[in-house]
Amino acid sequence: MTVAAEFGGASRPHAGGPTSPEKVLAPVLSAFWDAPESWTLETYLRHEGYQGARKALAMAPDDVIAYVKDSGLRGRGGAGFPTGMKWQFIPQGDGKPHYLVVNADESEPGTCKDIPLLFANPHALIEGIVIACHAIRSNRAFIYLRGEVVPVLRRLHEAVREAYAAGYLGKDVLGSGLDLDVTVHAGAGAYICGEETALLDSLEGRRGQPRLRPPFPAVAGLYACPTVVNNVESIASVPAILNKGKDWFRTMGSEKSPGFTLYSLSGHVANPGQYEGPLGITLRQLLDISGGMRPGHRLKFWTPGGSSTPMFTEEHLDVPLDYEGVGAAGSMLGTKALQCFDETTCVVRAVTRWTEFYAHESCGKCTPCREGTYWLVQLLRDIEAGKGRLEDLDKLGDIADNINGKSFCALGDGAASPIFSSLQYFRAEYEEHVTGKGCPFDPAKSTLWADNDAHLGVNA
Repeated sequence: MTVAAEFGGASRPHAGGPTSPEKVLAPVLSAFWDAPESWTLETYLRHEGYQGARKALAMAPDDVIAYVKDSGLRGRGGAGFPTGMKWQFIPQGDGKPHYLVVNADESEPGTCKDIPLLFANPHALIEGIVIACHAIRSNRAFIYLRGEVVPVLRRLHEAVREAYAAGYLGKDVLGSGLDLDVTVHAGAGAYICGEETALLDSLEGRRGQPRLRPPFPAVAGLYACPTVVNNVESIASVPAILNKGKDWFRTMGSEKSPGFTLYSLSGHVANPGQYEGPLGITLRQLLDISGGMRPGHRLKFWTPGGSSTPMFTEEHLDVPLDYEGVGAAGSMLGTKALQCFDETTCVVRAVTRWTEFYAHESCGKCTPCREGTYWLVQLLRDIEAGKGRLEDLDKLGDIADNINGKSFCALGDGAASPIFSSLQYFRAEYEEHVTGKGCPFDPAKSTLWADNDAHLGVNA
């Protein structure tokens, strides 16, 4: 069994379609996931491993930052902020230690790209850390990993050990004069710790809750020192840019969203998995090369970036999956978690399960999120059970509006997104639950019923 298959998918499709995979996909991070022992240093070196780091270490730190900035690489963790610009914010000559923190606390329902990447190719991240730390003049990096994924934790520890033994970490990395230590830290399993300032508090040993900003992490982050917090995929993408060139990177994707990225295709599809392609690919193309929806069923709704992004429907199949295209269509690209649901899915039930997740994971620090998500769950449960009233639909929108943009961090915005978008596209289905005194969907035909909520990604 290949590494990709262990995670229920592949970097390349198993089933063909009208679109040629060779012309659509762009495997870089996932290029050798199927190789025997792909996670080892030996395998990584056979695939031009640490060549990007050698080139970066021969450059001045500011030149490396400028190079990554010119490449157009944008953060792959959700917001899409330019990576090079984030590095540029770190003050220089301040006399304080600088830190790099890699956010590997992947917890967004439907998102499953960083964990397979770390499991199959951890050295891409370590090489990216070497480059990033050289650029921001840091001697210490931390990888904050979701604690439940013990096999990945072990593999990451082994990769760090290999890197130390080979001279890619530790004293005088590759004879460059850079001293670099990397610490792998396992979190305790809180969704809120995916928010960068909550992650920093957790890393310091405190309760994971978002901090008031300013000051921003670039000025006062970990231990009140200048800190860069980047997503796993963002840092792991840097070595290929340094090795193959910024112009090569810009040949993929669009002008404002260049490069390659991992799309996590899940749900009611024939071949779920990781599909690495250029930004701007469409869901229609991905479904074509992956075998489409499960046989005999059609797409009903889908999320472009995980459950915290407004949902799309069949009419959005040709929306370019880049930051500008998805934004113009009314949603967010997020983590490129493409959850696809067919006609057997009850929208009300799906949104209820998502909202229960956000209510459970709310840290409780701010009133809009703490109270708002609780009351959203109560209303949604009543509507799903046929106990709701038509005026409850407007109340749902009002509560979501009181959360959206008013909570301490983006968790509240994420909880409100499924409410707004599902009411926009499927209000009639909500009304049917009320007027019909219950869910109109047959539980015997739905794979998202009873104990099968894992399809929603809530327990993924």
